This record gives sequence, structure tokens and C-alpha cells, in this order.
Amino acid sequence: MGQLIDMSLSLLLQGAKVTLLIGVVGIVAGFPLGVALGLLRTGSQRAFTALGDAYSGFFRGTPMLVQIFIIYYGFGQLSFIQDTPSLWWLFGDSLHCAMMTVLLNTIAYTSEIFRGAFLAVPQGTLEAALACGMSPATTLRRVRFPLAVRQALPAYGNEVAIVIKESSLASTITVLEITGQAKRLMSETFAIIEIFAIASAFYLVINFFALFVVRYIERWLLDGKSASHSPAI
Repeated sequence: MGQLIDMSLSLLLQGAKVTLLIGVVGIVAGFPLGVALGLLRTGSQRAFTALGDAYSGFFRGTPMLVQIFIIYYGFGQLSFIQDTPSLWWLFGDSLHCAMMTVLLNTIAYTSEIFRGAFLAVPQGTLEAALACGMSPATTLRRVRFPLAVRQALPAYGNEVAIVIKESSLASTITVLEITGQAKRLMSETFAIIEIFAIASAFYLVINFFALFVVRYIERWLLDGKSASHSPAI
């Protein structure tokens, strides 16, 4: 039993590094792109708004498992992708396809979170900022975006946890992240309960740390807001 646990921990730790890589790429790249798309979807340009809504609706309305199969097994069969080195580097590698699928999904969900957050910013506050002489860009940077972040962080914390859990679908295209390593161990040892219990613990630890960071940022922003509204002595 001790040997099984040692072997499981060693391989699952290797898988955890891949899970973290997929999650970090999805969160670090997906956050600014999702915010930008969310802002675009609240703009006055109907064509861009419609394109953003269509993108978000597609990725939020279809299963990620289907998307990852289309990207890896579908696009990888196209001859022009196979004949283009840069595209084949992206679509011919299962890990790259997994990271891309997670990224495309989190952009869609993050855009929806921030679309609602941008719309929740009081219109009077924006009009007051413009009346004080702020340009639209300055108003976005100093008023609209900070207020939207405070609105969005609780829901965005859930999205961070979902990104980590969705990375498990990478195992369906042979990526050896936590679930992939667990399935490999299961086929060798048949210790299903023990192995997947340890795998679940890995996911819990990663998500606990990620949510701790989000909650810390949320408290920091709320404390900063309270301090800015406190009366001077």
C-alpha cells in the first residue's frame, strides 16, 4: 500500500505541473482577453457587439469536450494545417490544443462576467467623471474598470476554479495531467478508489490556493475602497 501511494504521489505530482500549466495559461491570458471582450460587448458598435455575443454564446453553449475533440482531432486532419509548420505546432500537439481550448472557454465566460460588471457600474458615476474633464480612456482606467472588477471578482473566483477542473478534459486527448496520470495508474494497478482520492486531493489543494488568492485580492480591493471613503482626521 505504501509503495502504491509513493508511486501515485510521484506521478500525480508530475500531472499537477501540467494541470497548473494549463490553468495558468488559461487564467493569465484569458483574464485580459475576457475583460476586453466584455468591454467590447457593452460598446455601441453593433457589429462588434454581435460578433462578441456570438463567440461567447458558442463557447458557453457547447460542451468543452466537443470543442477539444474538434480542435485536436478535427483541425489536426486539415491538410493546410498539417502543411503549415506554425499551425501544426499548435494543432498537432495535444497539450497545446488543451491549453487553447481552455483559453477560448475562459475568454467567453470571463467576458460574460465582466459584461455584467461593466453594465452594473452606475451611469451617473461615469457621467460625473466625464463632467470633471476625464477622457473616456481615463474614465475607463480610473473609474469604470476598478468598479467593474469589484463587482466581478466573486463570480470570477468561480471561473478560476472551473478552469482548473476543466483541465481534466485534457486527459481525453492523451495529455498526462492529474486525471490523465490517474487513469494511467488505474489501468496498471486497478486501485481506483485510492488513486482518484489522491487525485481529488490534488485538485482541492490547487483550487484552494487559487481561490485564496482571488479572495485576498477581493478583500484588498474592498479595504482600499473603504480607506478611500474614510473621512480625513
